[in-house]
Amino acid sequence: MERSVAGVLVHSGKVFIAKRGPDCSFSGCWEFPGGKVEAGESDEAALSREFVEEFGIAVTAKRLLGETVFPHRGKDRALAAWLIELGPGKEPQALEHMELDWATAGELDDREFVDSDRRLLPYVLPLLAP
Repeated sequence: MERSVAGVLVHSGKVFIAKRGPDCSFSGCWEFPGGKVEAGESDEAALSREFVEEFGIAVTAKRLLGETVFPHRGKDRALAAWLIELGPGKEPQALEHMELDWATAGELDDREFVDSDRRLLPYVLPLLAP
């Protein structure tokens, strides 16, 4: 089964989310950023690579929060949510996304999320301030 990872970056009771760019599938939808795990790559390495490519920042995977399985192009795909930590010195830049935001738990309900990422909310919401 193919596997993807989503990085959950929490700061001051808010979570980092990104709106997919015009050249992506589900353009304009919000996501917990990440991407596909390449052959022979660990979840942690995939998160590190994806965040450098998409936001120009270094992150460290801290712990697996949970995962879900969803249908993608006729096959099941796993999506693992990882709590990540931002490296020192840089702020995320929108290199591939339309918009970046830090959202509260209440604001997540108002965003149009990719279905697979919406399934991760039970793992993310307990980490956010009420």
